[in-house]
Amino acid sequence: MKKIGVIGAGKLGLCFALNLEKSGFEVYAVDIAEDYVNLLQTRSFNSSEPGVNDLLHESKSFFVSTKTETIINDDLKDIFIMVATPSLPDGSYNHTHIEKVTDELTAFGKRKNVVHLYIGCTTMPGYCNKLAEKMQVYNYMVSYNPEFIAQGNIILDQQYPDQVLIGEGSIEAGDRLEKIYKKMVRNNPIFCRMDRLSAEIAKLATNCFLTTKISFANSIGDLAIKSGADHEKILAAVGADSRIGKKYLNYGFGFGGPCFPRDNKALGVFAKSQNCDLKISEATDAINKTHLEFQVKHYLKKYLPEEVIPLDYVSYKKGSVIIEESQQLALAVALAKAGRKVKISDRKEVINEVEKLYPGLFDFVNQQ
Repeated sequence: MKKIGVIGAGKLGLCFALNLEKSGFEVYAVDIAEDYVNLLQTRSFNSSEPGVNDLLHESKSFFVSTKTETIINDDLKDIFIMVATPSLPDGSYNHTHIEKVTDELTAFGKRKNVVHLYIGCTTMPGYCNKLAEKMQVYNYMVSYNPEFIAQGNIILDQQYPDQVLIGEGSIEAGDRLEKIYKKMVRNNPIFCRMDRLSAEIAKLATNCFLTTKISFANSIGDLAIKSGADHEKILAAVGADSRIGKKYLNYGFGFGGPCFPRDNKALGVFAKSQNCDLKISEATDAINKTHLEFQVKHYLKKYLPEEVIPLDYVSYKKGSVIIEESQQLALAVALAKAGRKVKISDRKEVINEVEKLYPGLFDFVNQQ
């Protein structure tokens, strides 16, 4: 198990590949973006994700190509697929990129020995079982192995995971995957091994519980502010209970970013497909919107009409450059459209993106 393939060397896949390489594996990555691959090959790629640049420059056994055939090798029996699964209009996940990758793999014919495919991207529950049927004909064993990471901390999250979720296609597949992780991680995570379908649900459910906790904290915070109580002390007391815990129980902006909102919607879509009314998924989304409306009114009341309203960041979380589903940005837009002057302090990358979307709407302060 010396050689490992990684298909999809984007933000998540690149971090994972470099962590594997740092652990002693020979890693062969494949990505379709030719210019990006050239930068990786020459070690001249510059990432905003902490730790990536150092690991890339230090790597000796990290090889990257645009050609899938570079991982079609009898010595390479473990391949991680970490491509994008964008959301469809109904909230479910689009598996087109996985299908394209697996079609390319099957085009090389049946493999002489069993090759293990580990799907590291988020999928709709049931998809990996269907994919397994397709790939079994070509001697590929499919397992599901999603990541639990936060943008801005991907490298460390992969090195120090709380848990490793394994939807194993077989006991042997689960054993191989556990062995890989035990070589890569620097802590002693809990290995949660189960069937593929259960793991797909578990991945969505984990993030959906976090959105529920965030929404609950914000709801209690809104109530405290309306009634004149101290939201910080209330939530600190609630979080002090060991059955609840203080993580994700702080009052602040609603949840956003590339994972939480999408996973929440996807779990609701899957539940409906099973004739199960998962009201908590719908309620969490509704609370997130209600909380934003409360914050808009609160800021309009807090600042006089002639005052400049300062926001120290509008990415979906502080330190990130991602504005996807950002509740902070939504707040800024609502305040500006209400006729208030809003000054945003953030990183240059964020400012550039916001200015493209909303030219002339805000004043900016570059934090860099």
